[in-house]
Amino acid sequence: MTDQTGAFDRIRTAHTIHPSRRSGVAPFIAMDVMSAAARREREGARVIHMEVGEPGASVPAAARDAAMAALAAGRIGYTEALGRPSLRARIARHYAETYNVDVAPERIAVTTGSSAGFLLSFLALFDAGARVAIAAPGYPAYRNILDALGIETVTLETHARTRHVVTAGMIEEAHRLKPLDGVLLMSPANPSGTMMSPQALADICATCDRLGIAFISDEIYHGLTYEEPASTALSFSSSAVVVNSFSKYFCMTGWRVGWLVLPEELVRPVERLQQSLAISVPLLSQVAAEAVFESRAELEAIKEGYARNRAVLMRSLPEIGLGSFHPVDGAFYVYIDVGHLTNDSSDFCQRMLIEAGVAATPGLDFDRERGNRAMRLSFAGSESDVVEAVSRLRAWLK
Repeated sequence: MTDQTGAFDRIRTAHTIHPSRRSGVAPFIAMDVMSAAARREREGARVIHMEVGEPGASVPAAARDAAMAALAAGRIGYTEALGRPSLRARIARHYAETYNVDVAPERIAVTTGSSAGFLLSFLALFDAGARVAIAAPGYPAYRNILDALGIETVTLETHARTRHVVTAGMIEEAHRLKPLDGVLLMSPANPSGTMMSPQALADICATCDRLGIAFISDEIYHGLTYEEPASTALSFSSSAVVVNSFSKYFCMTGWRVGWLVLPEELVRPVERLQQSLAISVPLLSQVAAEAVFESRAELEAIKEGYARNRAVLMRSLPEIGLGSFHPVDGAFYVYIDVGHLTNDSSDFCQRMLIEAGVAATPGLDFDRERGNRAMRLSFAGSESDVVEAVSRLRAWLK
């Protein structure tokens, strides 16, 4: 018996587990930087976090109170796969109030953050081998999720001189060279903070509709604009897929709740996918999300804090030699050209963390070809942290 057991153990030890090819996606560098910053803090260092796009403010009290009341009431179970009807109706009302756009609640799917929204929309729209255009610089998870699903990404390179805006002409040219199945764009954008004008967004919607290209509009930073309000793709196209989340403007990152607005043809496919991939979004998160809509005054006060942080950086960064960036229309990021200081933004940000105690994300997270000369700073934290970060960087860059 002993000999048989030993032989089994040897066979089991000899077997090697090989990760799938689809799991070999690039790392999400901002999250790696956050981990490195956390290690520095555990070692006793004081780190100012400007690496991740996470609001420093807590979720408004109304959302917390609603979740606690639901928890106290007893059983926390599944909801319908597409979300609680009352939350879907409240999101639909949000579009009427904010954009004067009529959206049927039946077209809304509640998702586990925008991340699940991307996964569901990609699976519902594209088969393996499809070609989807995304902007560079852009949000890194787009490419990583598409890569994992076997979908080819087509890069639309943007430039600071044109404010990192993708145009309808760029999409039409890429489609002419080799047909596209989809286009995914964000406005206001991460990492650039650029917002498309209503006309530019209308032109993109019209071009995609005319060419038969699926258009996914990532509107996660809506509500966080500083001069003009953002426009939704739903104002210009009934076939656009809109992705949004309660993470940014609504300060609910850890609650992991977002939503999709879908063309009618995609509602049932997304519902079937959600049933098997997630069953439903956690009930407590949905309850809190519905309540947070009633916290506008609190949320606007938080946004005023971001605006002050933005003003500090717009004024101070040029004074310390970090002035190569374009105006920030929305979101809470500054995307800075640091090519005069380094050709290795990863090393630059690592030294900044260790030597100055300021965590930033290297541009390679957002642009694999040109990001070695750029970095992103998030100003979603407190005003005192932003002021201290500038002071530390001033001393470090001398």
